[in-house]
Amino acid sequence: MYRNLQGFIERLVAMGELVRVAARVDPVYEIAEITDRMSKTPGGGKALLFDNTGTGFPVLTNMTGSDRRIAAALGAGSLDEIGDRIDRLVAGAMSPKESLWEKLSVLPLLAEAARWMPRKSSARGECQRVVYRGSDIDLGMLPVLKCWPYDGGRFVTLPLVHTVDPDTGARNVGMYRMQVTGPDTTGMHWHLHKTGERHYRAYARRGERMPVSVALGGDPAYTYSATAPMPDNLDEYLLAGFLRGRAVRLVKCLTNGLYVPADCDIVIEGYVDPAEEKFTEGPFGDHTGFYSLEDLYPKFHVTAITHRRGAIYPATLVGIPPQEDAYIAKATEKIFLAPIRAALQPEVADLYMPPEGVAHNLALVSIDRQYGGQAFKTASSLWGAGQMMFNKVMLVTGSQTDIRDAGQVAALLRGVSFPDDLLLSRGVLDVLDHSTATPGAGGKLALDLTGETIPPGAVSLPDNLPLPPGATVTDPTLASEWAVVLVGYRDGRPADLTGLAEALRDSGVRFIVAVDHEVLGLSPGDILWHAAGNYEPGRDTVVCGGILIADARTKYPYREGFPQSVPNVVASLPDTVALVDRRWKEYGIGEFISSPSGKYAVLRKSHSAAVEGDG
Repeated sequence: MYRNLQGFIERLVAMGELVRVAARVDPVYEIAEITDRMSKTPGGGKALLFDNTGTGFPVLTNMTGSDRRIAAALGAGSLDEIGDRIDRLVAGAMSPKESLWEKLSVLPLLAEAARWMPRKSSARGECQRVVYRGSDIDLGMLPVLKCWPYDGGRFVTLPLVHTVDPDTGARNVGMYRMQVTGPDTTGMHWHLHKTGERHYRAYARRGERMPVSVALGGDPAYTYSATAPMPDNLDEYLLAGFLRGRAVRLVKCLTNGLYVPADCDIVIEGYVDPAEEKFTEGPFGDHTGFYSLEDLYPKFHVTAITHRRGAIYPATLVGIPPQEDAYIAKATEKIFLAPIRAALQPEVADLYMPPEGVAHNLALVSIDRQYGGQAFKTASSLWGAGQMMFNKVMLVTGSQTDIRDAGQVAALLRGVSFPDDLLLSRGVLDVLDHSTATPGAGGKLALDLTGETIPPGAVSLPDNLPLPPGATVTDPTLASEWAVVLVGYRDGRPADLTGLAEALRDSGVRFIVAVDHEVLGLSPGDILWHAAGNYEPGRDTVVCGGILIADARTKYPYREGFPQSVPNVVASLPDTVALVDRRWKEYGIGEFISSPSGKYAVLRKSHSAAVEGDG
């Protein structure tokens, strides 16, 4: 669809969706701060192309950070077009075929699918026009970003990491951040549950080095496909071929046997040695809006760097939502809804992962409800399916509900009944979920919202609420609209809110949520993000007087049942903010955009990536 990343940039220019920055900018902090301001403007702002980075490579950020841009990246006018196309594809493949004519009707579908299969080429690709090997290798030639003040270094943030299962030969293309640690070494941050880690363990059992090649750029469909929740052993380039309408042409790397897209911009070839001791990687300001802290990961050794002439370095910024990844998640909702229906739950009508839930903390699902308990059956099934296993809180509504309409969801929350409509479970959580004392595992919560709705105004707060010492309550309009009372605490003392719950028993309130006091001044979306990140349903949930009490405060370390280490909130420091403020007119971006970090600075608990002390 796009001949390379430059082709996509030309499309963005034609759409009025790209701003070029000619002024010299620093890949350390400055590009990230500019991008953060742009990505948090309504609708995601514009893509940014930084032409002068002090290297030979321009940097492209926020390239899919709007509804229009993510749709264009995937070759469509809208994400609905892609969803409809997949619906038709799945329906054609799954419908019963009784007559010979009906069976023959599938042949065109098979012929079309054959055109999506990746194809190997014996020729060199555009990505191999310029080659660096041996002593010429230097990752410092690339404008790798350092985004946040407590990051452990510079990180490659949009790498397409290619590995192969040594036992089956199946390829995987994943996206795992890479911290640059030297001219020819980086970290390889694949989590316990990821396919790259499984391949790594397979090579370790065989006592062999693991070939790894990293591609950057090319058709943006490649980048999306590397993030997609594909079933294990199903080639990501098959999905990319489907999205772009033609096969991905692959070429063999120069120093290992792996194949990468011929039209990508930059390739970093190398290997990981499972016999080599892991090293400390991180911290990193992550998509959760908090830092992921130091941990041990394998080291990637670079054996060659190749690139096309005129290559562009793509990068993404992650941090407090919304960021570019929110729009990638929108595409995933559309693309994978039909397969979920076909393979898992035919009753699922819609799936929505709000940006504030950072993909794994919160999901809303609507279903065609036919019987009691079906909401919990659906939740339990989805918690065992692919990357939905990482979900922590799931709200299940009836199919008549528009789960993207806050008013409709609020009406259902006002009508929820505890404990009947509550399911508490335990299972896998994302490794980046810092709320749990057991990394990668913890409590899960599902609410059955398929019942009655309650109109607004049915909730009234009594005077003189019995609050614990040091606690304050937010604006009562939140209780009226959402049946939620937020209680802010100025310290981390244990919170006993059962007395408050008893006092609110007949008020119509359904939820009491304890949060850090500093959070109370933020927008409802920011409060939801911070609370969801710090809440562990199994440990932090109590039901009293028909009210669910959730302790969603920062969990300071060293207390029983709490995490051993807790990450800080991600935000730029004042000197970076001041630099970008001062230079704004030089960038030529347009009307001044203030720094989002200004309002989030109050949430920082220390001057490091980790929370210190006990509050």
